[in-house]
Amino acid sequence: MKKISILAFLFCLLGAYAKGQPAQDSLPGNTALPSSQEELARMAALDKGDYPYSVEDYFAKPTKSYFQISPDGKHLSLKEKDKDGKNHVYVKNLESGKVTMIIPEKDELVQGYFWRNPSKLLFVKDKGGNENYHMYSVNIDGSGLRDLTPFEGVTLSSIDFIDKEPDYVIVALNKNNPEIFEPFKININTGEIERIYENSNLEKPVDEFILDRAGVLRAIVQKVGNTDYQVRFRRTAEEEFQEVVTYSWQDQFSVLEMHQENKDLAYVATNIGKDKTEIVLYDMTKRQQVETLFQHPDFDADDLTFSKKRNFEIDYFEYVGEKEKMIPVSPTFQKLHQTWTEKFSPNQFSVVDRTKAEDKFLLYVNSDKIYGRYYLYDVATDEFTLLMDLMPNLKEEDMAEMRPIRFKSRDGYNIHAYITLPKAVANGEKVPLIVNPHGGPYGVRDIWDFNPETQLFASRGYATLQINYRGSGGYGKKFYLAGSKQIGRKMLDDLEDGVQFVLDQGWIDKDRIAIYGGSYGGLATLGSLIKTPDLYKCGVDYVGVSNFFTFINSFPAYWKPYMEEFYAQWYDPDIPEEKKIMEEVSPALNIDKLNKPVFVVQGANDPRVNIHESDQIVEQLRAKGYEVPYMVKYNEGHGFSHEENRIELYRSMLGFFKMHLQ
Repeated sequence: MKKISILAFLFCLLGAYAKGQPAQDSLPGNTALPSSQEELARMAALDKGDYPYSVEDYFAKPTKSYFQISPDGKHLSLKEKDKDGKNHVYVKNLESGKVTMIIPEKDELVQGYFWRNPSKLLFVKDKGGNENYHMYSVNIDGSGLRDLTPFEGVTLSSIDFIDKEPDYVIVALNKNNPEIFEPFKININTGEIERIYENSNLEKPVDEFILDRAGVLRAIVQKVGNTDYQVRFRRTAEEEFQEVVTYSWQDQFSVLEMHQENKDLAYVATNIGKDKTEIVLYDMTKRQQVETLFQHPDFDADDLTFSKKRNFEIDYFEYVGEKEKMIPVSPTFQKLHQTWTEKFSPNQFSVVDRTKAEDKFLLYVNSDKIYGRYYLYDVATDEFTLLMDLMPNLKEEDMAEMRPIRFKSRDGYNIHAYITLPKAVANGEKVPLIVNPHGGPYGVRDIWDFNPETQLFASRGYATLQINYRGSGGYGKKFYLAGSKQIGRKMLDDLEDGVQFVLDQGWIDKDRIAIYGGSYGGLATLGSLIKTPDLYKCGVDYVGVSNFFTFINSFPAYWKPYMEEFYAQWYDPDIPEEKKIMEEVSPALNIDKLNKPVFVVQGANDPRVNIHESDQIVEQLRAKGYEVPYMVKYNEGHGFSHEENRIELYRSMLGFFKMHLQ
């Protein structure tokens, strides 16, 4: 059984430009506010210089990408970009060499696609970034296109692939109630759909559905109270669900897989009673841990991977420390891992896909200086075939180093971060700095890899600082919970402490520091410009929250069951003390303190951060007499996915930084 969390997965995927735009009378937000194309172009034109690489070199989509291999190993699939920037999905027959376009990309982006069986692929799309995802099926010759979830205003949250039923898929949809999801079993050939569990208790809705490898619903995770969860389990489909464990939002008990043979056992990632998340073998009937399978003293364990061919033997564990780590376990995989390490070290690699027979592996190789390369490894012949260097034009020797660093916060926490330094630093020069707080903020973190943003900035002479401030994921429960109720407060202190640390290293010109972030990072940008105006010269707010009160009122219906948990971690407007904090840390309510240049960027269809969050900042700053460049794209949601929009964004951003940092 393979589960894909679609909402998390799709947020990371980017596509090509769609020319379709809504009619003028349907455009969201205040359409008088966005800057004209001419105004933004003038700002972008300020980025002049003899640079070896253009914005397109970093942000144009690779000509070929998103490789996957069919379960039988006979076909290779990929996305390929045409002259108009559309990323179509193709299938190549590895025996004949014949290539067929099977999923043409039209006005809406093909966000993600997956092999379901040797003859059928699935893919998902929404409309203009609204995140109401539909799932489609198509044959490998391009025929038989079918919308498997043809329901208006409905989205999906996860997909389960059941090994023994290759013609079916189980999808969680909010079809019957927009606030909650239910699992539906869909025949991918006929479109026949059947609900397999009724999630009707709105007081205690089921949050997650856990199936075994035969497709039997074996466990559910139910919300109980306002902020607690209860795992309930059954050995067979005929039994009633029984409570296993109840835990709060502050803890984790994630059932990764049911055991293949023993119906009482499950593989679980948990941090109940401990700080770091561990992967354990858990007896669901006896309600007790049987064995700790993997733990790390400094970082949370992430996941484990099995060999289906070898009776679901554990192949490896994964965690993210300063870099992504794969810990081989089985003798077979240890040998493979050693072979791959000898081939690719010191670069990092990951397993993208494998055939059912496990005779071919699709590997992805990258580093801080290598965008990404796909290799096909043949186990029998011990041969590597380079399928695609995604960005061969970006020469490794020209790229900047992303360096892991650590520093102490003012109240004693160990903070992990990454600094990408332009080559001028090696010559003793002090360079401008862009502080880039990640989104989330909770549970998300920055990682060491090729980052086109930081590389673009380095090519223009800017250093980039990415800080995994308190509340970030991967560093244990204590560090995660240290971020609760600290948005606009100690979270921003961590950014300031990080800036001071890199200043102390002698790398940075203290008079040329900017801040730029997306989503929560946009909120952190605005909040930092208000909290420490003398530290930053300017900021870029990209799909950022500006007003806690309007932000909360705009949430989608399917966020409603999680509101009490949201209030427990963010702020609760019904508690007077916290309402006061919300007023103090909402940038739109403290606009009188914002006096530094800001560039605001927004996707008009954003369901997470409504366009009004950006509109009100622009309206208020312009009312004070400030010039505020404002980029709005009406075919985008929470972040820009279309290639032409992304290129225009970074051209404009470089012009903005040139204006204020050079």
